[in-house]
Amino acid sequence: MRTVVLIILFLNTFSVSAQFLERDLYPRGYFRNPLNIAMGLSGNFGELRPNHYHMGLDIRTNRVQNLPVFAAADGFISRVKIEPGGFGRAIYIDHPNGYTTVYAHLNNFFPALEKFVKEKQYQLESWSVYLEIPPGTFPVSKGTLIAYSGNTGGSQAPHLHFEIRKTKQDVNLNPLLFGLPLVDNTIPTIQRLAIYDRSRSVYEQYPRFISIKRTGNKFNISPDLLEVNSPFVSFGIGAYDTQTGSTNHNGIFGADVSIDGSTIIGFRMNEISYLNTRDLNAHIDYKTRTNGGPYVQLLTELPGYTNSIYKKATGNGVIDLSDRKSRQVTIEVMDANGNASILGFRVKWNGARPTATPTAGKMFYPLMVDGFESADYEFYLGDRSLYDSVHIPYARSAASIPSAVSALHSIGASYIPLGDPITVRIKPNRDLTEGEKSRTVMQRLSGSNTEVSKVEWNNGWAKSNFIDFGKFQLVVDTEPPLIIPLTDINGVNLSNASRIVFNIKDNLNQFRNFRAELDGKWLRFTNDKGRSFIYNFDERCSRGEHVLSVRVEDEAGNRSIREFKFTR
Repeated sequence: MRTVVLIILFLNTFSVSAQFLERDLYPRGYFRNPLNIAMGLSGNFGELRPNHYHMGLDIRTNRVQNLPVFAAADGFISRVKIEPGGFGRAIYIDHPNGYTTVYAHLNNFFPALEKFVKEKQYQLESWSVYLEIPPGTFPVSKGTLIAYSGNTGGSQAPHLHFEIRKTKQDVNLNPLLFGLPLVDNTIPTIQRLAIYDRSRSVYEQYPRFISIKRTGNKFNISPDLLEVNSPFVSFGIGAYDTQTGSTNHNGIFGADVSIDGSTIIGFRMNEISYLNTRDLNAHIDYKTRTNGGPYVQLLTELPGYTNSIYKKATGNGVIDLSDRKSRQVTIEVMDANGNASILGFRVKWNGARPTATPTAGKMFYPLMVDGFESADYEFYLGDRSLYDSVHIPYARSAASIPSAVSALHSIGASYIPLGDPITVRIKPNRDLTEGEKSRTVMQRLSGSNTEVSKVEWNNGWAKSNFIDFGKFQLVVDTEPPLIIPLTDINGVNLSNASRIVFNIKDNLNQFRNFRAELDGKWLRFTNDKGRSFIYNFDERCSRGEHVLSVRVEDEAGNRSIREFKFTR
């Protein structure tokens, strides 16, 4: 019978965390290390990444690919995913105890599964697939070989991404709570303390950073008394964790704040849904990070953070110092194994009033639907678009490229994060023909980054949705994408070649719907990391003469078709 033990997540009995001691049932020992080498981490659960939390463990593969990957427990393969970015090639295993494990950035699956997936790709005529597999198709036992490690998808170096989820809820849990064989006797390191004036938006200020000194597992500041210029403040920290024998800077598991011995707020990286992973932007000082500064984790819950990882005892982490009395602040930072670090200091308002700085733009508030309208430009925010109140500036200027058919409308700033997309509506600066309307896209520019989106037309206005602020304009795009073979294949004997490779280029750097047909039948080209399209010669291309047709479409609907004749 499987043994389920009661786990106390925080073994440390320090008073500030006592209120948030969490107890849950986790099957320790149920899941094994999915590799046959000692477990080491290059990333952990809840680690801070651009626009998302890291949702599992990145297990080191000693900088090599094709290490055997094994099922972490008994169960069956329930899903397989193949995509250009993200997981790359991934396997999902459902287990009888109500959990699902995920293995990502894989190279080849085990032969029977590889054959099954390939057949499905040809049936669906799509290399990118998300397949649901009936329970009895691929049963596995703990330790069954399921695949080989790789570097596919969004991976930047060889490793295995490993997740544990609640199957029914599809919510990710911290795998380090399941007793995996990872030695960790090291405490987290607190690098910096940040102070915020909470009479203003966090997006309309830069924090005051305080240097941290360390003595053993105690952290402090000098002088011990911190005088602030606002009667309402909150804190943030920069911190990282390591494991025994490793210097890799991974994420922390949680932190608590206490005032005069009473815990007021804390957060835990124990479970997060992919539906809420973008809310990392409400947990960090997004402005500081976007402008090139370090990650700072806020020790306060912003008003628009509705899917919060915070646990509140009193208030939202904003501290009222208006009585000008000194308060004792204790911040405890911990990892998933219960190792904890303590930062203590005193704070007092010095009686000064924050200097009011005029800010351009209309003030918008979280949890409210609002918008901005002008003669040729409109935008609307939903109730979950903003995390904190902020002035959103607007400016209008001339279009940036000749093919634009509207002014360039600048809205917001790159340092203001969005939780839900905004709706943008633009009126062209001239009457467009129906043909031009059918080729119109909305372009967003932000620094060197650009993206385009197909528009919907309504009463002469073009509409689209975006998840970031920036500069927006309408563009009539009539230029089809280019299909570029990396080597000459037309009229060539390819008997000694191992593969065919194409690159696709588009004037607006965005295309879709790549399709290749060999002698009139769909042919599987891979597109790992969204770079080159690659076909590795296999049984689908027999000896003899062949015609290869390649078609690609851009976001505006422009199509290119090229035909190549070769001998194999």
